[in-house]
This record gives sequence, C-alpha cells and structure tokens, in this order.
Amino acid sequence: MRALFAFLLILLPTAAFAHSGHGDTAGLLHGFMHPVGGLDHVLAMVAVGVFAYVLGGRALWLVPLSFVAMMAVGFGLGVAQVDVPFVELGIALSSVVIGGVAALGRPMPVVAASTLVGVFAIFHGHAHGAEMPANAAGFEYALGFMLATALLHLSGIGAAMGMSKLVGKYGKAVAQVAGGVFALGGVGVLAGWL
Repeated sequence: MRALFAFLLILLPTAAFAHSGHGDTAGLLHGFMHPVGGLDHVLAMVAVGVFAYVLGGRALWLVPLSFVAMMAVGFGLGVAQVDVPFVELGIALSSVVIGGVAALGRPMPVVAASTLVGVFAIFHGHAHGAEMPANAAGFEYALGFMLATALLHLSGIGAAMGMSKLVGKYGKAVAQVAGGVFALGGVGVLAGWL
C-alpha cells in the first residue's frame, strides 16, 4: 500500500490529462505508462476496482474484466480513426460516475455494472488508440496499457480489501467513502483544480 501511494505521488507532476498527444507511444513500456501518466485515468481505473469490491461476488472480477475488454474495443475504434464524440469528457466523467455509484453502495446487477464501466472504457481505449503513431508496435502498446489498467483495477480492489480487514464490519462503508473521494477527484479534474 505504501509503495502504491509513493508511486502515485511520483506521478503527481505529470497529472495532467494523459491523452494530450504526448511523445513517443511505441511499445509495451509506453503503453503501460499511458494510463498511469494522467490523474484522470488513474482515478477511473482505481475507482473501477473499488466499485467491483463494493458490489462483491462475481462483480469482483467481471467488472474489471469488462472494462479491459471494452477498452480494447475503444482502442480498435481509435486506431481505425472512428470518431467517438466527447472522448475527453467521457474520460473525465468516468471517475465521477463510477466513483459515485460505488459511493452509493446500492446493489446492481453484474450486467448493468459491467455495461456501465464498459461504456466509459470505450472512451479510455479510444484515447489510447487515437494517439498511437502509425509506426508504433500496436500489439505491445495495447498490451502495455491493458496490463497497467488491470493493475490499477487490482490496486483498487486490493486497497479496499486491505481497508476492510483493518476496519472489520465497516469495510464496505470505507470503500464507499473511497468511491466518493474518486468521484470528487473526477470533479476536480473536470473543474481544472487537479
């Protein structure tokens, strides 16, 4: 947990939008760094993990898996230069909505939860695909950002589980508060405060 926190603090100087057409994006490492290079992506990815934890059961693995799968679809659309409207807004709203739903803590069918995160994943994937240069190693790049995304989901799940063990029966409530924090972080990104 401390290592993850330290890693996130290191990234704060680069916490602008992660998809502003920056530098060389070729290869596994560049793909891996794209989602962790912007606060908007990090908030959304970790919020997905917290949301999955709050729902529990099969959602614990199906919700993050749905995000990664639909992000691959969005990536394909971006590479094919298929226009997806409001990509930046969709990315910024993803942590607000996903974190907000986690904060509410209401039961939700796994299909509905997977669909919700899947819609936002298309925006994230599209940003990755649209900004990949034509000479990039596409498969390695995609593998990199999908791996980083999955690890950020797992960090959300792991942090929620760890806090749950620390606080016992209040674990779900603490995870809901964390969801609210991610939603507020998304508002901060939208407003330009973060």
